[in-house]
Amino acid sequence: MGASESEANERLSIHHERIRRRGVNRPVYWIARAFLQPALMIFFRLTRLGREHLPSGGLILAANHRSFLDPFLIGCCVRRPIYFVAKKELFANRLQGWFLNCLGAFPVRRGESDEESVDTALALLERGEAVVIFPEGTRIRNGSVDRPKRGVGRLALESGAPVVPVAVTGSEHARRGWVFRPVKVKVRCGRPLTFPRANDPSPALAEAVTDRIWPCVQLQWEWLGGLPPLRTAAVVGAGSMGTATAVLLERAGLEVQLGCRSGDQARRLAGARENAEHLPGVTIEPEVRVTTVSDIEFAGADLVVLAVPCSGLPAALAQVGALIGERSAVLVPSKGLVPPLGTTPAAYVAERTRARAVAYLGGPAHAREAVETGASVVLATRDPDLRRDLGALLSEAGLSVDATDDLTGAELAGCAKNAAALAAAAAAAAAGPNVAGAAAGRVFAEVHELGVRGGARSETFAGLAGAGDLVATAMAEGSRNRRAGELVGQGVPSERVPGIVGQTAEALAAVPLLDATLRERGVEAPVTAGLRTLLEGRTTPDDWVQTFRSPQRERRSKRAA
Repeated sequence: MGASESEANERLSIHHERIRRRGVNRPVYWIARAFLQPALMIFFRLTRLGREHLPSGGLILAANHRSFLDPFLIGCCVRRPIYFVAKKELFANRLQGWFLNCLGAFPVRRGESDEESVDTALALLERGEAVVIFPEGTRIRNGSVDRPKRGVGRLALESGAPVVPVAVTGSEHARRGWVFRPVKVKVRCGRPLTFPRANDPSPALAEAVTDRIWPCVQLQWEWLGGLPPLRTAAVVGAGSMGTATAVLLERAGLEVQLGCRSGDQARRLAGARENAEHLPGVTIEPEVRVTTVSDIEFAGADLVVLAVPCSGLPAALAQVGALIGERSAVLVPSKGLVPPLGTTPAAYVAERTRARAVAYLGGPAHAREAVETGASVVLATRDPDLRRDLGALLSEAGLSVDATDDLTGAELAGCAKNAAALAAAAAAAAAGPNVAGAAAGRVFAEVHELGVRGGARSETFAGLAGAGDLVATAMAEGSRNRRAGELVGQGVPSERVPGIVGQTAEALAAVPLLDATLRERGVEAPVTAGLRTLLEGRTTPDDWVQTFRSPQRERRSKRAA
């Protein structure tokens, strides 16, 4: 440890010692409060609820954390001084650190096991003071509350002090840069919780107590209108991906409804607890409610999964789009483009629902393997809260999640994968693996250029959403797009392919839309255009392959002739 670091630690210890020994600096505290409390209450039109639940004596106020103003806003609800932790960086400036210390703040080393701050909090509680704890560990500025750390449970057990759950809403909008805005802020205190005192509680016990405290904080948060966490899900579509998604979400702890296209299908799945047609051998747990799409209770769904092919999205949204509420999020695992305009799935859904956020699920995640052994997936959404919460849920379900805000890139990479896989399989059937590689590479590159022009990042195409998914599709014997390409390469008309494959191969519908979009955006894409003519029956597999064979070979063939 360097001299400067040692000196900084000594200064932090001085702040702890001062708080333990003397508490707040009463003249400074009460003068500051005389000015701050009226200003905060008037400027933010502060609503204070549940103050009658605050007992005297040692007290832990466990609150969500949205803004640096939260300790002062909570302090307006308590008629005595409160104490709170603040990150150690705020004490680097000596004058600022002294002033915060006078107001009841003591430093904490975030991300470390900081026994000194725990000892300070315990000393204050033993003395009968009120201590504010933010179990999330940091500010969560958007969306729902985050998951808590177990420190609040440990503190409750070691001190024996009652815990009052507190929620703060609106404070995250109070500041933009250095400009404060007169937004409406609400604080609500719940009834106190008590736990038996325990010396040196185990981490498991501390976590169990935290798990009792935090739902009460969430209850106050939701009572004030805060966004709830993801607890319920409705899956539209009971194909292989829809069934797998329902199983995975139930495994992550959600209450899941699986919507089937007909009553007969719902009765079969509910009776057998298995989707024998699309995902045989995978058990649908009794906790998953199997029903028809028309009977799903969308109003209570925190997450709606539209597990239907891109070609089926217009019909699905015509049925359920108006039922999806503004507090629901939508997950779309469809890879391709939506007819008739070639819109990406997430954009199509966002334009036609009131959902608070839309996410796309991509990557090499074949349904059976994802359920049985896990898979690596890409979760793409521009909403950071949904990215965090849904990513955590999918991880709990056993998936490895790469989360990104490059929604355009992830969706077009999935579309490129399907088209390239179809092209590779068709070319392989017609002319062998070398030509298959050329076909896949050129189609993929053409769609990549489209994505980059639309703001997508190249690394998204090079990662799991694009190249990784393409390799998995090329290797998977049961891949629908691979099988469809093989049939097309053998000369089977594209309109007959779905009946032979038995499931939707999204690349068949995506390629014509993709070609039209490439033309509209001015992207030169001869191989994709040729693939479209092949699917439409306007050329043969051999003639299509000749359009992207090596020019040098073509010249040699002409000289030989």
